[in-house]
Amino acid sequence: MQLDVNNIKTLDPKDHPDWEVAQDAESRMKTIYKLGDEMGLEERELLPYGHYMGKIDYRSVLKRLADKPNGKFVNVTAINPTPLGEGKSTTTIGLVQGLGRRGKKASAAIRQPSGGPTMGVKGSAAGGGRSQCIPLTPFSLGFTGDINAIMNAHNLAMTALTARMQHERNYSDEKLLKLSGMPRLDVDPTRISMGWVIDYCAQALRNIVIGMDGVNGAQDGYMMRSKFDIAVSSEVMAILAVSKDLKDLRERMGKIIMCYDKFGKPLTTKDFEVDGAMTAWLVDAVNPNLIQTLEGQPVIVHAGPFANIAIGQSSIIADQVGLKLSDYHVTESGFGADIGYEKFWNLKCHYSGLTPDASVVVATVRALKCHGGAPMPVPGKKLPEAYTTENVEWVEKGCANLLHHVNIVKKSGVSPVVCINAFVTDTPNEIRKIRELCEAAGARVAVSKHWEYGGEGALELADAVMDACNDKTTFTPLYDWSMPMRQRIEKVATEVYGADGVDYSFEAKARLESIENDTELSKLGLCMVKTHLSLSDDPTLKGVPKGWRLKVRDVLTFGGAGFVVPVAGSISLMPGTGSNPSFRRIDVDTDTGRVEGLF
Repeated sequence: MQLDVNNIKTLDPKDHPDWEVAQDAESRMKTIYKLGDEMGLEERELLPYGHYMGKIDYRSVLKRLADKPNGKFVNVTAINPTPLGEGKSTTTIGLVQGLGRRGKKASAAIRQPSGGPTMGVKGSAAGGGRSQCIPLTPFSLGFTGDINAIMNAHNLAMTALTARMQHERNYSDEKLLKLSGMPRLDVDPTRISMGWVIDYCAQALRNIVIGMDGVNGAQDGYMMRSKFDIAVSSEVMAILAVSKDLKDLRERMGKIIMCYDKFGKPLTTKDFEVDGAMTAWLVDAVNPNLIQTLEGQPVIVHAGPFANIAIGQSSIIADQVGLKLSDYHVTESGFGADIGYEKFWNLKCHYSGLTPDASVVVATVRALKCHGGAPMPVPGKKLPEAYTTENVEWVEKGCANLLHHVNIVKKSGVSPVVCINAFVTDTPNEIRKIRELCEAAGARVAVSKHWEYGGEGALELADAVMDACNDKTTFTPLYDWSMPMRQRIEKVATEVYGADGVDYSFEAKARLESIENDTELSKLGLCMVKTHLSLSDDPTLKGVPKGWRLKVRDVLTFGGAGFVVPVAGSISLMPGTGSNPSFRRIDVDTDTGRVEGLF
């Protein structure tokens, strides 16, 4: 795909916030029709949402190009980040821009941002500087409605469950059967697996009581404890990420375990006869979304973030489409290689049958200093001086964490490329030390200045990735899915995280025993939940912690998505909003209608 370099000059990100850089570039972006045509889409395969966004009719593309060989497949992961994030999405987009500058037809697959971090502290996940995707505002605020569809489908299931519980309490068996045509399900109110979802970080909704009597008495619901999780952690979002097509999604939708009956039998969305209506909400959402980089390459957006509390992968469908239409397709996994890449390696690739040709491990001097002893940066507060002055000793110590993540990728049989996502405060001595240690460990290293210079600043990274893609891979799963679940958890904990072993709460142990004794559930995959800020389950432990054991306090079962979810440490499926959230700086110019302050 040839780039018009004169048409991609943007504001200097050193002098302007990301949202101003993005809005300046939007005045020169390609229409969705031109973007689709250059990407190789036929007119009927592009489903426009206005002039600059669209969806892709994936079925038509995959059917038409079924015999076309796939392009090279590149995964982008990272080290354990600081709470500020280390620019993984920025690097994904910068790499695609760099490949474009090398004359390659490249595409990205990233995840749709959640309203929680967008209005919280982390930002919109659009990238940054001169390596962003645009249009920024609609991408960040609702986009084409996929997350809204996820919320509606999920909350419809909860509506069906709570209404049924009320009716079973209020009516006799005879009247219940007459009114509903369904026999009594005998829901155990103490074993409800699901809660509600909302796309904000609302810690006040983590534990709630619903169904309290009001003016309508017993008609106001069934009183019980409940909860809200953030929308993108919903099993429905996980199903969207791992489904190969609408038929696969529809089948999975009926396997979501909502609760258990009084005899211990799991009750699914199919038992409540709500799975078909849930799928109806997702008919449009199953088509991946299409926007562009600041330099005009395609960015496919599908599924949601948070690999610490969800699968956190761009969708299988997005990757299938990108690989058919590109020489190089770059897909992003959430957070570090310990959780994002591990789930890509052992879950997503299992379902898709696709294997990567190379993997990029993103690191920053900032994060390495944090792992090496610098004080933890706090979102919303001024960055400590330690991060803007040279300290090679901290960087060297922090590289232990980076090399651990490099070895995770190598363990999978894939060639790692370390991307030093350069900040303007990095020094030559700090960069030199990172390169020295990583090359000694057998990894390619590239310094990338895509934030500052766009694709021109990512040429070294693009060259290193293209070179790595020529290596012979021996991609091998960490474990066989026939292995007992506890052995799989132990393997991830010890060989990926570096734990000495695993300890289970009484409840977690009982649930795992029940799963392992169930012929069907024991065949499910494994999707770990733990903090992204450390290799351990304690976010305060930096570097490569030693002498610790993973503490699993709960185990969830996602029957539709197809995996068991051990929950380690104190992490919650509903993040919280801090004391200085982003929404305080977001506003609207009432003369132009432009949203200001998004980043």
